[in-house]
Amino acid sequence: MPEADSGREVGRSGFAPCLATLVRLSAPRDLGAGPVPLWFLEALARAGHLARAAEAAFAIGDELRQGDALLTLVQAAAAAGDLDGAQALAGAIPLRQYRDRASVGLVPAWERAGERDRAVALAEAIRYPHHWGTAWALLAKAAADGGDAPAARGFAERAEEMLFPDDPLTARVLLVLLDVATATGDHGRADDLADRLERSARSRGSSGQGFDLDRPRPLTAVLLRDLGRGDLRRLDALLGDPHRTPLDVQVMTDLLEAATADSDTQTALALAERAQTLLATCGTSSGEAVALCTAAARMLARHGQVERAEAFADAMHAPDLRAGRQAQIVRELARGCDTVRAEALARAITDGRAHARALVAVADELARRGETGRAETLARTIEDRWARDHALVAVVRELGRRGETDRAETLTRSIAHRSTRARALTELAEVAEPSAARRSAVRAAALDGWWQVLPLLERIAPDALVAAADAWPVGRPG
Repeated sequence: MPEADSGREVGRSGFAPCLATLVRLSAPRDLGAGPVPLWFLEALARAGHLARAAEAAFAIGDELRQGDALLTLVQAAAAAGDLDGAQALAGAIPLRQYRDRASVGLVPAWERAGERDRAVALAEAIRYPHHWGTAWALLAKAAADGGDAPAARGFAERAEEMLFPDDPLTARVLLVLLDVATATGDHGRADDLADRLERSARSRGSSGQGFDLDRPRPLTAVLLRDLGRGDLRRLDALLGDPHRTPLDVQVMTDLLEAATADSDTQTALALAERAQTLLATCGTSSGEAVALCTAAARMLARHGQVERAEAFADAMHAPDLRAGRQAQIVRELARGCDTVRAEALARAITDGRAHARALVAVADELARRGETGRAETLARTIEDRWARDHALVAVVRELGRRGETDRAETLTRSIAHRSTRARALTELAEVAEPSAARRSAVRAAALDGWWQVLPLLERIAPDALVAAADAWPVGRPG
């Protein structure tokens, strides 16, 4: 493929076997001799090649890394609907602790698939007691999500019977049970669980950071529930506690970040007032306080309160960071749909880099809202070529999402930097119909290597994953 061709001729038809052949030839060169990435094994599992992926995972020499990889493959196969394959692989995991963790994740999957007997049998077969509460709580949550409130309450009661007061996983179970109680309409039970979570969180150091970074801290989850009901009494009581620790700042930061997108303006202003009260006692120099000020500024900007946002940003007493904070305020103001005011603020920023970042943020939001013409016009006015290219990527993606593939492909040719042009083509491939996606994938690979497009292949050309596996010694220990 001549470099100047950029894949246009080779990929013109979007013919899947051609793409698979190019992957077979190019993957070894572009991906080198390193270990097989876990995301590639996950893609194989999701595409129906679980045995092939498991072969590579079992070849990993370190038993803990092997356990992590196999657990990930079980989850990927289950998410793709291959519960029998996932169950078989879970049972073959050598380390019992990983085998149990895989089983815990499969319990709710069987319930959601309508196989309650298998879900219950699997929950009862889990060996380690500290996993029992989690398994039954997740089963209760799946039943509640499916609309079976009586079964959900029964499973929740069983989960609670298996709790260990000093086990760090107890907070996880209580959080899930709180969700179950709320979903089944048992508000008295939910209130009791919220109080228990608060007590547990405070006894463990206020925020109670627990088991899973994908879920909020227990105390944050409780306060978010209160916030959704417009009830700030618990938060006010905590702010008035003389035994407060700096971790409370983290909890308040979490609340502000959640409120940035989900609250109304009145709630945002009430939270900002309480954040100011907290800062008055803890100061603004610590890292936690800086994060809180940043979160408050972003939240207020999202709700159009620019002056209040700037006041929080200026409270950090870091003049060298002011321009960057202004760009963040512009971005949130644009996301709050006031793009006209956001563009005016962006153009008023005197720092060159922050000025460009702010204009990119406005162009991104315009594109996301479907105003592709206005977004492209704005992008063309950005003097910094790198920033201009990045603004055009968002326009390309939205054009592809709206089915304007030809216009999107034409626009990619005006992007100056090869790597950014490749990213634009990859973004286009993610949203375009399969034939157009394969054409874009070929061009992206010609510009910046096949490692860019391999994650796309499970959707646009699943057979190409097998081609890459054939060209790449997937069984090699990693």
